[in-house]
Amino acid sequence: MIGCHIGRIFQVTVAGGSYQEGLTSILHGVPPGLSLTEQEIYGDLLLRKPGADELSSPRKEPDLPIIYSGINVADTVEGAANKNHTNGTPLVLLIPNLDRHFIHIKQYQDTNRTPRPGHASYASFIKYGPDDDAIGAGIFSGRYTSTIVGAGYVAKKILKKCGIEVFSYIKEIAGVRCPDVPHDQSFDYTERYKKMRHDYDPFYQEVYVKNRITMDMRFLEKAAILREIEKEIEPIRAKALEIKAAEIREKYGVHAVVNCPDFDAADGMVEACNKIAATGDSAGGVVEVVVTGAPAGLGEPVFYKLDAELGKMLGIGAVKAVEVGAGFAVKDMTGFENNDQMHSEDGKVIFDSNNAGGITGGLTTGEPIVVRLAVKPTPTIDRPQHTIDKYTLENKDLAAITRRDATIAGRIWPVAENYTAMVVLDHLIAHYGYQALKAK
Repeated sequence: MIGCHIGRIFQVTVAGGSYQEGLTSILHGVPPGLSLTEQEIYGDLLLRKPGADELSSPRKEPDLPIIYSGINVADTVEGAANKNHTNGTPLVLLIPNLDRHFIHIKQYQDTNRTPRPGHASYASFIKYGPDDDAIGAGIFSGRYTSTIVGAGYVAKKILKKCGIEVFSYIKEIAGVRCPDVPHDQSFDYTERYKKMRHDYDPFYQEVYVKNRITMDMRFLEKAAILREIEKEIEPIRAKALEIKAAEIREKYGVHAVVNCPDFDAADGMVEACNKIAATGDSAGGVVEVVVTGAPAGLGEPVFYKLDAELGKMLGIGAVKAVEVGAGFAVKDMTGFENNDQMHSEDGKVIFDSNNAGGITGGLTTGEPIVVRLAVKPTPTIDRPQHTIDKYTLENKDLAAITRRDATIAGRIWPVAENYTAMVVLDHLIAHYGYQALKAK
């Protein structure tokens, strides 16, 4: 399967499936000296995982990661203080599947003859034949996006050391759209939202805050604890703090369910989505990603334009369109309206607008990079749909009996955020090298 690799200098290969033993991210190009823990990686994974709010699938995967290789297990010399630092070798992240029970496998076995409309199940059967990993959709399941979140968190941490911030939030769900919010405000909001999710996530508290898994443990010791946690998923989930919207808003200044920096829009999104879900159907949405602090001139021309590389986020399951800056709205503009005019102030170039989304000719302008992703409605729905028996080609009807999300948009924003970080870091490393050589 040759489609599971991305990057030229910062490279990521992903593997695994929804109901295999787990998923894996292999990262090449991680510089040495980066302090890294499983707790902080999980801090991003919990933003994507299912079962966290009323709009997501009830699957109970904790998504607890293990750093398998790529960091120093001890100080390289006494007193070096470089334990748990990356060492320049490939970094391998494992994300075991813990909520993988036969009752759920049987549900897929009972329906796998009839491909779910909107899923890859028919096309993947044609491509891979009867041995296609059809239990839970395999690599075509949304589960695989956990590998992107894990790898992208590492990229995001490296970028932060370089003064570059990457963040994302929900722009629209079920036709309810968030008004434009200044980037500094939306960044602060998303940081507070993440803090709230950490504080309310029972696995974050039980596993890491209580030190059930620590970076001092060997892999086999961690695996033994994960085996215990597999049997305790329900009791741990029962320890979750009751989500009280008013208290969360007062304490954190965020919405209790969706990462949207406008409360009225967030309330409207939840209400509209729940109305659709009550009919057995699902809703789509829009996610916005913003990058601040990227230097001007980052990117390449023609085939490796930065905006073209960001367009590869179509590789995220359920994403059907990617736009940069004004995006599709440019079709209704004149050239004068669309052009980002500029002037000089105190020796700095200032743009009067940012319709280009911070990228022209495939190169950054120094303005914030703004990307939006259109997310289709969850294809697994509880309404009868026409399909076929993929072995006999008989016409069939299908209604979902498997676990599903009312909308996927609420879980894709951390995937988009961290995918963007991978792309930007890959270009940044090349940019630094090019500028160093140019200076000589």
